[in-house]
Amino acid sequence: SDNFETLSAWGKVKDYLWHITLPVLASTISGFATLTLLTKNSFLDEMKKQYVTTAKAKGLSEGAVLYGHVFRNAMLIVIAGFPAVFIGVFFGASLIIETIFSLDGLGRLGFEAAVARDYPIVFGTLFIFGLISLVVGILSDLMYVLVDPRIDFERREG
Repeated sequence: SDNFETLSAWGKVKDYLWHITLPVLASTISGFATLTLLTKNSFLDEMKKQYVTTAKAKGLSEGAVLYGHVFRNAMLIVIAGFPAVFIGVFFGASLIIETIFSLDGLGRLGFEAAVARDYPIVFGTLFIFGLISLVVGILSDLMYVLVDPRIDFERREG
């Protein structure tokens, strides 16, 4: 805002949150659609499997079948696809969102550096984006264990 320097500390925080709301909302909505479609398709695929039919035939309620059997297996596919969705939204949409809302960020910095052939900046932004994608990949692997405790990475033989 024009009077940002005269605001109190709490006023600066509120002003910053007010101005970042639309860019965050635009970024979230674009990723939400893809993740929702992946989740829906994963659940529909799991609902067609024989173990679901068996659980229903045993007399389990719909909620017990969904949360006890389908949820765990369907969420594994969603968690596996989440890093790709997150990276696509975060990196691909960052340039568009930063341009639309006139923000200075890594997406725009990397694009302008590539156009100007500023290779150290290009490599720096690629390093940051690569590091973030590796951290998200590790977090998704750790989420496997929380969703399905039967998965044990230490007993794997390979």
